[in-house]
Amino acid sequence: MQARMNNPAMILPQAMQALMALAKASQHEGISPQLREMVCLRASQINGCSVCVDMHAKILKQKGESDERIIAVGAWRDAPYFTDAERAALALTEAATRLSDRPDPVPDDLWAEAAAHFGEQALAALILDIAVINVWNRLNVTTRAVAGEWQKSAEARKWVEAGTAAR
Repeated sequence: MQARMNNPAMILPQAMQALMALAKASQHEGISPQLREMVCLRASQINGCSVCVDMHAKILKQKGESDERIIAVGAWRDAPYFTDAERAALALTEAATRLSDRPDPVPDDLWAEAAAHFGEQALAALILDIAVINVWNRLNVTTRAVAGEWQKSAEARKWVEAGTAAR
């Protein structure tokens, strides 16, 4: 496999800086680093972004998540490993990622469930996290970025480590 081109955010450093700043700005104590990574993993699974699925699964493992929870993120509804708050965040992730799949993409009951578990600032951070990972997914899928290749580039590792630290 070969990518069509380098990631546009690597080509345009201002874009990378803006994406990293947005990721850092969305840090909030109401959203654990593990939940943020689960959100990234779930959106990436939906969008078919092999780069981000690979990366966020590995980051979750580094953060101490169990194999059962990492593997089950794609089937969170049927797996017993997630809290109600995590389920609400994953449901919101799916809805906000699949906006065109239904007439009311984020129904009131789904919103109410997320709002019951997260205060306004934490909910804002969660929504921004979902938006940012969707941007990354679209960049990687469009350019056909190859999973695991990010680990080979010193420049990419620097940005990933900075982004991971921001999480």
